[in-house]
Amino acid sequence: SGPLKEMNISVQEGGGPRILHQFITEPPAVSFRASGEKGGILVIEPKTGILYINGSLDWETKPVHKLQVESLDKNGNIVKGPYTITVYVEDINDNPPEFDQKRYSGVVRQNSRPGKPFMYVHATDRDDPTTPHAQLSYSILHHFPNPYAEMLFQIDNVTGAISPSRTGSYYLDPQKQDTFILVVSVKDMAGMTANAFTSSVDVNIVVMESLWKAPPTIHIKENSTQVHPVNISKVQSNEPGAIYDIFEKEKLPRLPFSISENGDIYVTQPLDREEKDTYTFFVVSKDNKGELVDKPLQIHVIVEDINDNPPVCQKDLTIVEVQENEIAGSNIGTVSATDMDKKDTLNSRLQFQIQSQEPELPSKSLFYIQQDTGILHLTGPSLNKRDSAKYFLKVLVSDPNFKTICDVEVHVIDINDQIPIFEKSDYDSVTVAEDIAKGTVILEIQATDGDEPATGSSLIIYQMKEGDPNNTFIIETDSETNRGFVKINKALDFESMPEYNLVINATNPEPLVPGVEYNSSSLTTFKVFVTNVDEAPVFWKPVYKTEVSEDIPVNTLVMTVEAYDPEGDSVRVSKILLKEVRGKYAQYMACEKILFLQNSYLLVEACAPIKTEMWEMWQAQKSKAYLILQLRDVNDNRPQIATDYPTFFCYPVSGGERTLIQATDADEQFFYSKFTFSLADETNTRNNWEISQLN
Repeated sequence: SGPLKEMNISVQEGGGPRILHQFITEPPAVSFRASGEKGGILVIEPKTGILYINGSLDWETKPVHKLQVESLDKNGNIVKGPYTITVYVEDINDNPPEFDQKRYSGVVRQNSRPGKPFMYVHATDRDDPTTPHAQLSYSILHHFPNPYAEMLFQIDNVTGAISPSRTGSYYLDPQKQDTFILVVSVKDMAGMTANAFTSSVDVNIVVMESLWKAPPTIHIKENSTQVHPVNISKVQSNEPGAIYDIFEKEKLPRLPFSISENGDIYVTQPLDREEKDTYTFFVVSKDNKGELVDKPLQIHVIVEDINDNPPVCQKDLTIVEVQENEIAGSNIGTVSATDMDKKDTLNSRLQFQIQSQEPELPSKSLFYIQQDTGILHLTGPSLNKRDSAKYFLKVLVSDPNFKTICDVEVHVIDINDQIPIFEKSDYDSVTVAEDIAKGTVILEIQATDGDEPATGSSLIIYQMKEGDPNNTFIIETDSETNRGFVKINKALDFESMPEYNLVINATNPEPLVPGVEYNSSSLTTFKVFVTNVDEAPVFWKPVYKTEVSEDIPVNTLVMTVEAYDPEGDSVRVSKILLKEVRGKYAQYMACEKILFLQNSYLLVEACAPIKTEMWEMWQAQKSKAYLILQLRDVNDNRPQIATDYPTFFCYPVSGGERTLIQATDADEQFFYSKFTFSLADETNTRNNWEISQLN
């Protein structure tokens, strides 16, 4: 209660009749009067001044009520007022949310981006939107069918936007399931309380095939004369307004393709299959933020061949060699050509034809070429080099559109129908000493051949056919003159082979033609006589080596050396001790000395006598061999006190003076690696002197 004045009153809607306020009269006022309320819901009692609700307030019907109140005296005159009384109706959550459709339908594309909405549901609530009573939250109650552990769809709880989930983006496939029903729920109070009002609605979703798919392999004919760019294909994103772009898989100087804003793919210039026959690149779709909305599509382009390349001869000049005795029908060579057009197509199919032959024959051509292989054959009788050494052919090579001429030379090759003939059938004999040097030329021989010079048919190879089992001789040929040089290949030995009866044959590296054989004209003989040279005796070993102790007794045999005479004379070994030599000479006997230790290195002489005109005089041929005697040391020397160390020193009364004494030994260190020192007269000196080991 209170005096009359302007007032604002808040009251919750509903609840039935109730008193809101009582105005107190102030003299001379005795009553109140209200105006402005048409519905009769708000009433004021004139005498008591009580303001009350006559019924039930409804925020949804009228959220604000206004009254004009004034006080009156007993004559009905206005004392105060009018004053405005405003009644605000406060909303309560008394209305459930309602969807704006009884049933919803939507379409989603296969492989659509997760989280990208393809449809919306919408609900309203009549309660005060400024309060939680009208704050709505959406969710998916059911999902029919639901083949996976995770739902294929998701809904934004605030906006009601429905989009594929990550699982749905991957698994949605109209071939497997093309229709889904979602039960979507909406709650007020932002879905935060259990007492919130709830409504639900069915949503029918149809899954359609993705628009975003790679086109089939694109085929483009090379060297197109159309005005470029030329449209070759099209792609379309599942999302409207997507931005398209191309990026290359290969690093090329310039990718000859482009894409328009609506997904049309163009080739921007004529292509050359011989330069590059396939292209691979990617098309991407992005949103206005530059983010990918679909997976990149790989585009394959094959450049199709047209016949735009002429045949090319593999060689500027093809040379074919044919022997004189080749028979008709023989394969004598191949004319090779290539075509840059696609392999195994009619564009690169080549055919061959002989266009001309020089010199020409009045009867017919000597040659034939297989149309599809280019293989050349002889057609006429055997060629004769005396008629013509060369033939010149022009071969026409053609594909369906182009022709090329290839030049061919046919060289007629002389056949090996002549054998080598020696100028002499016998070269008599030569005499050489057995010590002749290896490589010495002992004979020059000559044979001739009537075949074409400087060919395998006329080159002559000389070989020892008989009389040289050990390859003692070798024959070298001068290829320009066919002259042969017989040389010593191994050392001669009069004692083992004093005479050689040699047979030499002459042949060609090229086989003889059938019907022609080598005969005696290709053979020659000569003899080699070897003369004896008196040679020094030879030791069996160049060096003899042994090891003995240094204390072996005199007259002990330490080693035996042996020698022999190359002339084959008998050799008798004589062992001669150091202090005695048995005889000055030994007839037809090797003169050997068996020496005993004088030095580490000894020289031994072996001698063989040479009989001169005077039987009384003998002169010995000598050979030398070295003896190495390694002596093993024995401990046969006493240690000696070194004389360069002082044996005298002053001894002060205070003591402490000392001197170093060192010993030496003539034997090897093995025997004196450690000396022992002591005082000779220890009895008389041990109280005042001592000796100790230093090292």
